[in-house]
Amino acid sequence: QVQLVESGGGLVQAGDSLRLSCAASGRTFSNYVMGWFRQAPGKEREFVAAISRTSSSTLYADSVKGRFTISRDNAKNTVYLQMNNLMAEDTAVYYCAADRGAIPTMTGARYDYWGQGTQVTVSS
Repeated sequence: QVQLVESGGGLVQAGDSLRLSCAASGRTFSNYVMGWFRQAPGKEREFVAAISRTSSSTLYADSVKGRFTISRDNAKNTVYLQMNNLMAEDTAVYYCAADRGAIPTMTGARYDYWGQGTQVTVSS
């Protein structure tokens, strides 16, 4: 089992930045691909970003490419999502997830463990 706890969400204005963190406990963190997903009210969950076990590879949704950066610190068992130039359409609950697979994937069903989420609200 892997337990994931997100933090860092909040209410910001358009153009602002936020950094989300996801702390993992349980199994060996470095054995997992990590991803971020989000779900806005009335919408389906969507992929945001993913990072490989050693940070050698990252994957981003087109909607956040160039604005968001995913990173991880295996020594701290933590994955981050730096979000810059936030827009109203980024408003959602953000979830981190862990995948036992070998490469980053956009497919939510591939992820084995999920956090409870953290709310990000961007006012325009």
